[in-house]
Amino acid sequence: MNGDIRIHGNSSSVLFIRKALKRRELYRIRPYARKGDEAAMSSVKQVTVRSSEAAPQCDINHSVPGIIFSVNGYTGNLFHDFTDVLIPLFVTAREFDKEVQFLVTDFNPWWIRKYQLVISQLSKYNVIDMDKDKTVHCFKHVIVGLKCHKELSIDRSKVPKGYSMLDFTRFIRNSYSLNRETPIRIVGDEHGKKPKLLIIARKRTRVFMNLNEIVQMAEEMNYNVVIGEASATSNMTQFAEIVNSCDVLMGVHGAGLTNLVFLPTNAVFIQIVPWGGLKWLAMYDFGNPAKDMKLKYLQYEINPEESSLIEEYPRDHLIFKNPISFHKQGWNSIQDTFMNKQNIKLDLRRFRAVLLEALKQLHQ
Repeated sequence: MNGDIRIHGNSSSVLFIRKALKRRELYRIRPYARKGDEAAMSSVKQVTVRSSEAAPQCDINHSVPGIIFSVNGYTGNLFHDFTDVLIPLFVTAREFDKEVQFLVTDFNPWWIRKYQLVISQLSKYNVIDMDKDKTVHCFKHVIVGLKCHKELSIDRSKVPKGYSMLDFTRFIRNSYSLNRETPIRIVGDEHGKKPKLLIIARKRTRVFMNLNEIVQMAEEMNYNVVIGEASATSNMTQFAEIVNSCDVLMGVHGAGLTNLVFLPTNAVFIQIVPWGGLKWLAMYDFGNPAKDMKLKYLQYEINPEESSLIEEYPRDHLIFKNPISFHKQGWNSIQDTFMNKQNIKLDLRRFRAVLLEALKQLHQ
């Protein structure tokens, strides 16, 4: 909106002031990017946008544009923090070069603190908590809500300024003062150079049951191995530095893989796909985004013998013969069967070829 816009924070109302109003307009917007997802949107506070002739007196006049967005929905999950808020916010706010005011509904102080380094690189003004603010803020330009193009990525054809996912990862590295822009490059037979491999280790589900053996094999292949256990309470700056220091990142499909945004451009990313016909999901959530970030992507799909499900079901069970049949029952069925009740024991002989390919990629 461009014109005389007045925002009364704790009433969740945005007024577009027009004199001699001929037609009244009213919109109810939940300012969160995951449109169409009823579960996510159900927890997002509704903002009312309407035209009005009555103009409440301005308490604060802003000379910069305003952007209203929510930090509820699925936030608190690293993947959704980036996909649903941080990437859409970057796409929306970057063009203003920090000269923009953020107004947040469903304000979560913990979330704001966690991503303060990113927020401060997009706006030089303190975030306004719309839920508690009782003043009337007046703007000449306001954007209500954020848009998500695709999972963990950007469709630059839909961005007026043409920002890409590569622009976003550079922005993120700058936000966290991460200096490595490219991974180690192994030329010829430089065996003295040890690429650093980060293994994202999960604690509750999709756990590596033979993690020690994986580490031992990788070290024998001349990798310098680091184990990372990212969680919602992890120090973002410290973990970002660890990821950025690595040349190869591997892990089982899950939110922790979102840390790939901190990798140097052209680093290698290996996604382990659990059993259950999840190749499409792995590509959608992380495979295609990794390519958009200019990472070298490798995907390893496990066999039934590498899944803990083999200990619970006979080999001729539908879960192995036709896992796609569980997909037809909806997301909850996929999550309960293949995401939350499965651990991984990699076939080391088979997986060794993937680690060799990662080394080969670093030679190029």
